[in-house]
Amino acid sequence: MHSISPFDKWLELYDSNEDEKSPFFQANYNEQFYEKTIYNYYIHPYWDDIESDTLFVKLLFVDYRAHFAIIELIGEWNDVLHNDIMYLKRNVIDLLIKEGITKYILITENVLNYFYDDDSYYEEWYEDISESDGWIQLINVQEHVAHEFLKSKSKYYVSVQSEEHYIDWRIMSAAKLFELIDSGQLKKLGA
Repeated sequence: MHSISPFDKWLELYDSNEDEKSPFFQANYNEQFYEKTIYNYYIHPYWDDIESDTLFVKLLFVDYRAHFAIIELIGEWNDVLHNDIMYLKRNVIDLLIKEGITKYILITENVLNYFYDDDSYYEEWYEDISESDGWIQLINVQEHVAHEFLKSKSKYYVSVQSEEHYIDWRIMSAAKLFELIDSGQLKKLGA
């Protein structure tokens, strides 16, 4: 897992470490010593800690004028044992909502498992953004993770785009990815 680094091709356009509004403003990354772990597996130092033992994130892009954020995730999304949605909501999403972000693209191809517990944080997140026509879209979700997610009540608040309908987002600009999802193109792709 240590070789999986967050996507960095948009860094010249947006760097969460340099964004004063970002939850990760002036974050320190130790490139010489890998210290972050998920179940005793070291992960790349550029993943950002949200205080969860099993889920790490990278805020890849934020456009405050268009009100969207793209967040890449790695690890295990475990709401049963670790309440990961609470950490994600309180330590990242709530801060972005205060800055006017209402549309969220979560890239989840590196999320290895999903364990559902309660939908209250998902519902709260949805309620926080729904009056502004906001949405939450998970893309490139591994099939077994998508299956678990769709069995939960969270599916009423979050759209899931499984890897069956893979989006090659790495070749797109952040604006193009947002446009694809915001325009409803995913429905045309069979999502």
